[in-house]
Amino acid sequence: MRRSTPNCSFVAQEQRRLLAALDSLDIADVARILEEFVTDERRARLRGVIAARLDAVTVAMDAPHDPHNGAAVLRSCDAFGLQRLHIIERAEPFLVSNTVSRGSERWVDVRTHATTEAAVAALRASGHELVATHPEGELTPRDLSSIPRLALVLGNERDGIRPDLAAACARAVRVPMRGFAESLNVSVTAAILLEHATNGRPGDLPEPYQIKLYARALVLTVPHAAEILAARGMHLPVPLGGTPPPPPKPRGPKPKRPPALATLPTLETRSAGAPQEPEGG
Repeated sequence: MRRSTPNCSFVAQEQRRLLAALDSLDIADVARILEEFVTDERRARLRGVIAARLDAVTVAMDAPHDPHNGAAVLRSCDAFGLQRLHIIERAEPFLVSNTVSRGSERWVDVRTHATTEAAVAALRASGHELVATHPEGELTPRDLSSIPRLALVLGNERDGIRPDLAAACARAVRVPMRGFAESLNVSVTAAILLEHATNGRPGDLPEPYQIKLYARALVLTVPHAAEILAARGMHLPVPLGGTPPPPPKPRGPKPKRPPALATLPTLETRSAGAPQEPEGG
C-alpha cells in the first residue's frame, strides 16, 4: 500500500506548532489586526462556517496508512463541519496528501494518540459514544443523527478496526448495499455516514473557541499575515505547510535569439550572383 508519495505533510505536528504560537498571543488582537485586510464578505464567510462547526460529532481513525485515504477523510470532516479528527497512530505518524486534502488541514483539528487507551479515554472524557463501522452493524446511517455525541470509528485499510478498539465501541453502524461489493473505501464510508450523522445538527462550539478559530483562519489566509503581525510585535512561525515556496520568476517576453552568423556564399551562389573574374588573366 502507498505510503511514500510527494506533496505530503505531518498535519498534526504542524498544527501543534502554529497553535502553540497562537496561544502565546492575544487572540482578539490578532483577529482585530488581520480582519482589516479582508473584505466584509470574507469576514462573514469565515464567521458563518465557524458558527456551524460541530463538536458533537467527531471521527476516530485506527492507524491510517495511506496518506490519500487519510486526506480524503480529513476533507470530508471539513465538508460536513466537524472540528476534530482523532487519529490512533500506533506505529507510524499520520501522513496526509496535501493534493487530496486541498487545504482542509487548515480547518480541522487533528488530535493524535499513541495508543487505543489514550484515544478512548479522551473521547469518553468529552462524552462521545464510540460507534464502529462494520458490514453487519445493527445501526443504519439514519440512526447516527439521534446519538447526542458521536465518535465514528473507522478502521485501517488492511486490518480494519483492531480488537482493542472494537471492544471499546458500544455499537456498530453499517452502510446498506445491494451490489456484489461487500465494503467501500474508508473515505467513501466516512462521507456517507457523516452526511447522515451531521444532518440537522446546529453548530455547538463555545464562543471563545470560535474566536480562536476565526483568528487562526485569518492567520492562514491573509497574505503576509506573519509579517503584518510581526510589525505589531506579534511573532508567528511559518504557517501550516512548511517553508513557503519561493516567489515565481517574473514572466516576460522570451529573449530573441541572436542572428545567425553570416555564411560564405556557396559556389552556386557565387556563380549565380557574384561577378566572375575574366578568364586567362
